[in-house]
Amino acid sequence: MASDCEPALNQAEGRNPTLERYLGALREAKNDSEQFAALLLVTKAVKAGDIDAKTRRRIFDAVGFTFPNRLLTSKEAPDGCPDHVLRALGVALLACFCSDPELAAHPQVLNKIPILSTFLTARGDPDDAARRSMIDDTYQCLTAVAGTPRGPRHLIAGGTVSALCQAYLGHGYGFDQALALLVGLLAAAETQCWKEAEPDLLAVLRGLSEDFQKAEDASKFELCQLLPLFLPPTTVPSECLRDLQAGLARILGSKLSSWQRNPALKLAARLAHACGSDWIPAGNSGSKFLALLVNLACVEVRLALEETGTEVKEDVVTACYALMELGIQECTRCEQSLLKEPQKVQLVSVMKEAIGSVIHYLQQVGQEKQKEPFVFASVRILGAWLAEETSSLRKEVCQLLPFLVRYAKTLYEEAEEANDLSQQVATLAISPTTPGPTWPGDALRLLLPGWCHLTVEDGPREILIKEGAPSLLCKYFLQQWELTSPGHDTSVLPDSVEIGLQTCCHIFLNLVVTAPGLIKRDACFTSLMNTLMASLPALVQQQGRLLLAANVATLGLLMARLLSTSPALQGTPASRGFFAAAILFLSQSHVARATPGSDQAVLALSPDYEGIWADLQELWFLGMQAFTGCVPLLPWLAPAALRSRWPQELLQLLGSVSPNSVKPEMVAAYQGVLVELARANRLCREAMRLQAGEETASHYRMAALEQCLAEP
Repeated sequence: MASDCEPALNQAEGRNPTLERYLGALREAKNDSEQFAALLLVTKAVKAGDIDAKTRRRIFDAVGFTFPNRLLTSKEAPDGCPDHVLRALGVALLACFCSDPELAAHPQVLNKIPILSTFLTARGDPDDAARRSMIDDTYQCLTAVAGTPRGPRHLIAGGTVSALCQAYLGHGYGFDQALALLVGLLAAAETQCWKEAEPDLLAVLRGLSEDFQKAEDASKFELCQLLPLFLPPTTVPSECLRDLQAGLARILGSKLSSWQRNPALKLAARLAHACGSDWIPAGNSGSKFLALLVNLACVEVRLALEETGTEVKEDVVTACYALMELGIQECTRCEQSLLKEPQKVQLVSVMKEAIGSVIHYLQQVGQEKQKEPFVFASVRILGAWLAEETSSLRKEVCQLLPFLVRYAKTLYEEAEEANDLSQQVATLAISPTTPGPTWPGDALRLLLPGWCHLTVEDGPREILIKEGAPSLLCKYFLQQWELTSPGHDTSVLPDSVEIGLQTCCHIFLNLVVTAPGLIKRDACFTSLMNTLMASLPALVQQQGRLLLAANVATLGLLMARLLSTSPALQGTPASRGFFAAAILFLSQSHVARATPGSDQAVLALSPDYEGIWADLQELWFLGMQAFTGCVPLLPWLAPAALRSRWPQELLQLLGSVSPNSVKPEMVAAYQGVLVELARANRLCREAMRLQAGEETASHYRMAALEQCLAEP
């Protein structure tokens, strides 16, 4: 009776009678041999069909981890059994357990990762069915662990990445599973994978690149999707770049459907972002390939953004934006450009049309979409275009400026979300994690170069002022400046922060010259002036930051002329410290340098200034002019300059070098400062006379200075 009822009961509960019998035998086993035999039967039953979670738990409760642990580490198999049989049984049990996510994350599974990883590369008969089954079970275990929240980290630490690479490169049984698991780990933890197994991953990249270059079938399109994941965060080997470019050239040079072309464009974009144009060979073939890339990208952008009623493939369009950026860089490169002049003209024309489509798209963006990563990517490419070209599409750009100001303000006020957007853009465009140089985390930094050009023009400048851009820029400058202040480690700051500060200074310089009334009436510029005065004394002393110091000094001097009645500029400690630092910047630019075979020295650039004088000289001359203008407006300034001994040392410098070595524009700049100091203060005139000022003025034909010093 009971025997008749038991099958019915098992069936009602959904139990497998055969498995239940084997589990009973396992529970009643009195020694290792009986337990081993029962486990073989249980494993066979499990492999014979699917089991549900409850049954899997019942198997685990009956078996536990102790005996599988012994099986995995056992070095002696029973007589007549191959060495790997015990290990295969242990792995099969773990694979069964790992089907339960909770068990896959169990410490007793995680500590088996190093052992399991060794099975992937173990030698043996490739045709042995039992060995193949063990490899399948091993991949099942590792894949299950990878699917847990902290699983990828444990796998990487356990040496799995290197084992997977070796398994794939060996092309033995299961190598395709190794590649699939590698892809998952790189997508989940790219940086950690490369840190732990860079040589092995590079070996895989070399293999994949070579396969890609040789592929003549549909596999080349599959490789297009895989390869971006295997590009390292550091330098890509040159042989890989060569193979990748050759493969892409063959694909993109053919007539393709969108599903074939889009992965190739995304791979090309990933390479462009990681390597710039270094992966494209010089010469005719390289220039044609680059022109093809940019043309295809522009066509794709126009088709995607101009067609109504179709969903935009944002990942593809964002990749095309990266290729357009590469085109912009090459079209504006004067030396060693890959492109010939006719190609540049043609590409500028097609990029102009594509940028017109981007502007049209952004004009349709509502408030609810402003935080979407694709909008950020679209603003980025527009910013890259405006940094180089503002004369074309001027009407459309002016119409979009109010949106750009509002958009930049929104992201500035929500800085954390803006930074997250930049990461999403990187993900959307080309890679699971941020590739290459860090993408700027705020829209303002993207727009600064373009706004610098636009503030020179009356129409765009008026729109920017009306929309509140100057006030926003002041706040942004002050916020960014905080990152460079004492207490912050400036060595870890990206170069983009300092470049952004310099570009802000250029915009403010434009406003000082073209809209002086704005500087006088807007309170934000008073705060900016206070920051400049407080910051310059320390800045001029810092190595490697001379160009930023030049921007700050020149901007502060020009603003001081407009804000000369401000209480902050009436000889306060801050104002005195600022002007002392400005004098230091202006006075240290040139030195007397001896020349072989001559008794007289020549005027030469100081070592610190020499390497960057091309970027510095305009600021230096403007700073000299601005200082000259400040002297009559600030009565305390001339005595302060005298105490610094700048006028005396300047005359001494001019007296020690050959007048023929001093260019006329330098003579004019020096005379301007000396004349104003002499006019403003009697003690300055006396000090200059004592320094042979009249004689020096005569030698350099400084008529105005000579006349001024002749007066009582």
